[in-house]
Amino acid sequence: MEFPPMSEATQALSRLIDIMARLRDPVAGCPWDREQDFATIAPFAIEEAYEVEDTIARQDWAALPDELGDLLLQVVYHARMAEEAGWFDFATVAGMIGDKMVRRHPHVFGDATLQAGQWEDEKERERQARREEGTLAGIPAALPALLRARKLSARAARVGFDWPDARDVLDKVDEEVAELKAELDSGDRARITDELGDVLFTLATLARKLDIDPEACLRQANAKFTRRFTAMEQDLARRGTSLPDSTLAEMEAGWQEVKRRER
Repeated sequence: MEFPPMSEATQALSRLIDIMARLRDPVAGCPWDREQDFATIAPFAIEEAYEVEDTIARQDWAALPDELGDLLLQVVYHARMAEEAGWFDFATVAGMIGDKMVRRHPHVFGDATLQAGQWEDEKERERQARREEGTLAGIPAALPALLRARKLSARAARVGFDWPDARDVLDKVDEEVAELKAELDSGDRARITDELGDVLFTLATLARKLDIDPEACLRQANAKFTRRFTAMEQDLARRGTSLPDSTLAEMEAGWQEVKRRER
């Protein structure tokens, strides 16, 4: 399959790969970079992915290339360590994802027509090829918990294990909250934790039924809380007081004032 040449991008990527090789050089490389391994670098990949997402959410397009570069560096870093171990190299990584994209898009790169569920059907064939058995196989345990909950419920829904609509899920949320309330008086931390987990899982399922990303919902709520709390704190400071010196009633009044201004 022929694709147009991308000489500038190819040169820039080749330079980055060479830079990483130099950084990892056992003699002339950077001491910090030489000491790293897969386990120590992996958390940076997650962090950089979140920074990309945050930049997009803020629509900071000027900063996005830099953040994407940080994320790309993580791929190059892991590929270099794998090459040093004799397992694979960056070309293997790029080749495999290229092959996968072509395979999953036969309506673009072949003569097939686009079918509903085509992407998931191909992923299922890939799981079977990897001998991953079971409906829920292949969903990484290390995913953020809300995101994994959404994926687990979505995978179960593909085989019919699902509620008819969002209102039915909302009824289930009420049921789980009632069970949590019943456990609060028991003081049994393990049972309370279990019931709270059920509430959160069901909320993630509700988000899926509404076609909303639960992680995005919580990030939005975090941002709103941060904005309102900071505004309340600043209002108090302008009046010559502070949060530690305020009563809960005063803080609640300040909170409601900030909410009123946002309407």
